[in-house]
Amino acid sequence: MNVLTLLKQDHNNVEELFRRFETARPDDASELGRVRDLVVEQLSKHATVEEQVFYPAIRARLGKDEEFDVLEALEEHHLVKLAMSELQKLAPTNDRFRAKMTVLIENVRHHVEEEENDLFKQVRDIFSVEELNQLGERVDQAKEAAPTRPHPFVPDTPPFNILVGVPAALFDRILTVGRQVIGRLVKARS
Repeated sequence: MNVLTLLKQDHNNVEELFRRFETARPDDASELGRVRDLVVEQLSKHATVEEQVFYPAIRARLGKDEEFDVLEALEEHHLVKLAMSELQKLAPTNDRFRAKMTVLIENVRHHVEEEENDLFKQVRDIFSVEELNQLGERVDQAKEAAPTRPHPFVPDTPPFNILVGVPAALFDRILTVGRQVIGRLVKARS
């Protein structure tokens, strides 16, 4: 699949989660927490594959003077990952939870708008359709091994983002399975 189509699908999926958050009742802590967890998982994977595959491919084609959009996107990712790591520590009942999530949503929407309106146009000009399809396959494969939680202090450029990202993804999966097992045990005892 074309990498731009794949990334746009991710954007649309996250936007649907944002709408779900915005329409949830403010006192429905369970729903707000579920949506937060899904947003964190989806955005963590998405940011990782862009940083491991998409952005390096673009930077390899552009000169130093032309890569500002990618550098700006990396900085936006960093801020989003910081916000997500803070959100994970907040209970949905915390006074700051909805405000922090709203700021995250605004930042991601800004990032997506710039990416789709500016960067994607640039990418269409410098890659062939075949190359975009190959990048899509690489992004799809990378997503399978991507971390499911934000790691704002992991490097965001190769090769160190890949070297550190793989163990982080493994840790995330172990943590997720552990939480699921504990949740099932708690439900079984209730």
